[in-house]
Amino acid sequence: MLTPPSDDERFDLITMGRVGVDLYPLEDNRSLKDVAIFGRYLGGSPTNVAVASARHGLRTAVITRTGDDPFSEFVTQELKRLGVDNRFVRPVAGARTTLAFCEIFPPDHFPLYFVRDAVAPELTISAEQLDLEAIAWSRGFWATATGLSAEPSRAAHHAAWDARARATSTMLDLDYREGYWPDEQTASLEIDRALEKVSVAVGNLEECRIAVGETDPERAADALLERGVTLAVVKMGPAGVLAKTADETLSVPPTPVAVVNGLGAGDGFGGALAAGLINGWGLERVITFASAAGAIVAGRRECSTAMPTSAEVESVLARGTA
Repeated sequence: MLTPPSDDERFDLITMGRVGVDLYPLEDNRSLKDVAIFGRYLGGSPTNVAVASARHGLRTAVITRTGDDPFSEFVTQELKRLGVDNRFVRPVAGARTTLAFCEIFPPDHFPLYFVRDAVAPELTISAEQLDLEAIAWSRGFWATATGLSAEPSRAAHHAAWDARARATSTMLDLDYREGYWPDEQTASLEIDRALEKVSVAVGNLEECRIAVGETDPERAADALLERGVTLAVVKMGPAGVLAKTADETLSVPPTPVAVVNGLGAGDGFGGALAAGLINGWGLERVITFASAAGAIVAGRRECSTAMPTSAEVESVLARGTA
């Protein structure tokens, strides 16, 4: 494609990676063995980010794979219902859609259990299956480090990044999931390679340790910037968020919230962060807005359908608490 697509054809954000079905208990402070009632929700971190960004008015799509089972139809229908383009979603023959169960012990204990194939469907995405023109022309691209844990997904991610040539708003969620990797060293090596191809890196302190060997927020942010990213975002838990560029350092305290389920907060943060960056907001507005969006999700039970609208985030910012 020699010229960019029209605004009606160009995506604001494409995400790539996990999708699944969340089966979350509707009963708190109970072990899974004692829970009798569950809610069913669309899940998967980059999928949630796409939903979150759509809530903020972005035209979004997700590149992912489901199993060849009845949950596949649920995923595609739910994506459409939640405003995310599902054209890049495919079932994988013989595979099972990943299921995620959790336990809810507010305010800070939410064990997560996956039921998935040894190779999850999204890790079978190959470079040849990608619409590289759509990826290259999208105003933003969001991927997670988990997508680097196996081939052919790893090569597909690098093909997508090569197509974007480190364009603005090429974002990597450092998202370290131990069960997907053979060991920490392999994860560190692959994430380090990926950092050379993205412009924004986002992660918590443990994910920064895996990515760049640092757990001090300032040193972690500096190490990410040394890899060539233009924006490093370090999530510090109860201490808030540190964001750093070559010219600006910003620390934002957490938005107060009565936590119900903290599992989707990072995705709510990520979707709002992507929306702010793609819309060209200043750093302080972006991080403050994203922090409030994440807090709203932490105050709700589910993930995808918990993602707030921009109006809801502005309301929280106005009153100072979620």
